[in-house]
Formats: sequence, structure tokens, C-alpha cells
Amino acid sequence: MYIDIDSLRPDHLSCYGYHRATSPNIDRVATQGVRFENCYASDVPCLPSRTSLSLGRFGIHHGAVGQGGAAAEIFPEGAQRGEQSKWAESTFAAQLRQRGLRTVTISSFAEAHSAWHWYAGFDEMINTGRAGLERADEVAPLAIDWIKRSGKKDNWFLHVTFWDPHTPYRTPAAFGEPFKNEKPPQWLTEEVRQQHWTLPGPHGAQEINGYDIHPALARQYPRQQVVANSMAEVKRMFDGYDTGIRYADEHVGKILAALSDLDVLDEIAILISADHGEMLGELNVYGDHQAADHHTCHVPCILKWPGLAARVDAGLHYQIDVMATILELLGGSIPQNWDGQGNSSRPYLVLSQAAWAVQRAVRFDKYICIKTYQDPHHGWPDVMLFDILNDPHEQHDLSQKRPDLVATGLAKLEEWRSGMNVEFDPMQTVLNEGGGYYTHGKLEKYLERLRKTGRSDAAKKLFQNS
Repeated sequence: MYIDIDSLRPDHLSCYGYHRATSPNIDRVATQGVRFENCYASDVPCLPSRTSLSLGRFGIHHGAVGQGGAAAEIFPEGAQRGEQSKWAESTFAAQLRQRGLRTVTISSFAEAHSAWHWYAGFDEMINTGRAGLERADEVAPLAIDWIKRSGKKDNWFLHVTFWDPHTPYRTPAAFGEPFKNEKPPQWLTEEVRQQHWTLPGPHGAQEINGYDIHPALARQYPRQQVVANSMAEVKRMFDGYDTGIRYADEHVGKILAALSDLDVLDEIAILISADHGEMLGELNVYGDHQAADHHTCHVPCILKWPGLAARVDAGLHYQIDVMATILELLGGSIPQNWDGQGNSSRPYLVLSQAAWAVQRAVRFDKYICIKTYQDPHHGWPDVMLFDILNDPHEQHDLSQKRPDLVATGLAKLEEWRSGMNVEFDPMQTVLNEGGGYYTHGKLEKYLERLRKTGRSDAAKKLFQNS
């Protein structure tokens, strides 16, 4: 069973050391399984990530690196396509089906992004019907119903998507305020908030819900803030996000209880992960996933497998490596067209984003080096370098102080790019279309807003660099 929780970052789970008790049920699974400390989605956000997860390939090989425009589709096969596409037998679900498992997905992901290739290899597709705005109480009953009907049978794979940590924060009021009296993360201080207040950028401190404040959204979803104009509003962001995690976790517990009631819980292999993480103030992004940075690409990954001892794995892994390892654990081989590899760590990772920013990043040693090809109206420099061990919230760009590390990161990026053996990089399609889908046509009106809100210098710099 794969429990897939959208926009879930690991450092907000108790089992990864978070100070708030957000995840008691997930924590219980973690005590019984392998907890990967350094697992990353190769391509973000949602559409590229789950496409890579399904196809076992990097976005540079499957083509769907964006969330709109031509690069939101996987590469066409052209004249070489047979009666069945080349993906038909090599998706993760198809590989499981070939190993005798009945495959089921309970998710609205495919419809939310018109990512119909997600269904390849699934025997049953249950659309939860609200394009990602579902709450856990709308998803879990469908999963529990399926478990009650089929959970006692042998050899099945069930994928379930929860969306609750994703904005807008919509946990029902009746769930209360579980973190009302608990402090939020302490790194985002009043000094940091004031600095962010002067900066440009969609989903930044002055425009948490996009390029404007969108007050109607906050009226519809009372937990969702619109501006970070005080530390109380900053706390509301953290509370809203963490409450979404806690609400999803409670329903994860209900699914685990349903399996326990059938007396099959100990027989089930359980994977808990996410399509991507979330930026919660990092780089002045409040509750979105706009970069190829550590917090957008770093995902929780917990694998409980009967017969495997519980442990912590600190190696560098792509999420598609974990899926490849699962195929090996089932006694099969990894498809030749996959980029995911089995149970071994990587010397470095290359991470890609092309829906907001157009970026690639290299995660190596304790650093992440981020190369920006197109800025999503934040005014980020062309290259950034962060020590994520000592500066986990990416507040101190070391690129000017450590040109040697920048050179190392960019050399690894070029090494990776050369090793991909492609004639055309789909990220170039995004650049040819004017950049990330969510930035198209937004700059002129946003410059007006910047000027009206006391950020004329930021507007001038964005205009000069556009």
C-alpha cells in the first residue's frame, strides 16, 4: 500500500524530529520500517513528480517537466509507437501487475492535471472527484470500503492520495486547533518576516495566495491566511499546514485500523511518501512549491516491509530509486528504460523544477547548489548555494563566499546532463514558451502591485531582468 500525501515535507513529521506531534500514526509505521532521511523527488512539483514516480524516469527522459504547455505531456512516441505504447508495460503499476498484484489507485491526481498516463497499469481507478481539494474524510472512507471488500485477498497494491497539507488549508473547524498553544518553528523570526515583507514574489509574505491577496479564498477557507503581516499570521501558516498533516495522519490511522481489523496489517508492505515537499517561508515562499530547492524536493519516505529490519537510511536517494528497490524486493528486475536504481545510495542528486522557476539543483555532501534559468518573479540570483546541514531554511546564500563549491555543483550538473544522452532537453520547451506555466503573463500586472505596495525598487529590478 502506498499512502501518498501531497506537499508533505519530512521535517514537519514527528518521526523526522519535528517538535510538534503531527504524525502519531505515521510515526508508528516508521518505528517498524526503513526511514529514508535523504530521499528526493527528481522532478517537481505534482505532475512531473508523479509522472517520474510512475514511469521510473527523470523528467529529462519522459518530457513532462511542466504543469502547462507542451512540457506538461510526456514525449510522443511518433512513428515507432506500437499498438501498445512503450510505457504500457513499464510503469510502476504495470510492473506490479506483471508480478501478480491487483493494482488500485484512489486519487484525483490524473484528473487534476490531465495526467491520464498515471492510470497505465492500474486495474481499478477510483477518482475521489475534487481535483485535489478533497479532505481526508472524503478519501479515507473510499479506501476503507475497498479494504473491507478486498483486503483479505492476496496480492494487491493500493495507492491512496491525501491532499490536506496543500493550500488552501481546509481542515474542518470541528477538528479544532491542535497546535494553538504550541510554538511554531523558531527560525522564521520577526526580523526574517520584515525582510520578506520588502521582497517580491508570488506566494511571498505580501501575497501568500499568489500574485495578489485573494481575500475571498480566506473567507472560503478560514484557516488560510493571505498576508504575513504579523508573527500571528506566520504562526497561522504553520498551524494550518501542521493541522493538515495531523488531519491526514488521523485518517491514515483509520486505514491502518481497517487492515488491523482484518488481521492483515502485519502482512502488508506500506510505503508512506509524497509527491514533493513545501516551502514554508524559505526563499520568501509561503505555502507553495516553486523551486528546485531542498524543501520542495525533499520528501518523507518510510517503507515498512515484512521481514526487513527497522532502520534509518541516510544515503542520497531519488524517490524513483525506492520504487526500483520495491520491484527488486518483489523478486523482479528493474525495467531497462528506468532511471531508478536498486538499493544503493547516489554520490549526488540532480533535481529539476519547471512549473514556477525553471531550475536545476545539485544535492551533494551537505550542500544544495541551485541554478536558475528563469526566475519566477522573486528576483533570485542565477546561482545559489546553501549549507542545508547548518542552514536548513536556506537563509544564507554561500555562492559568493564559496565559488569552489559552486564550481563543484555546476560541474556535477554538467556531468549529469551529459550522461542523460538526450538530443533535446524538455526544460528548453518551457523556456521557449516563456518560462514556468504559473508565471506566464503575470509580470506586468504584478509590477503594478509591487509599486502600489512600496516595493518600487523590487519592481525595477524585476523589470530590468525580465
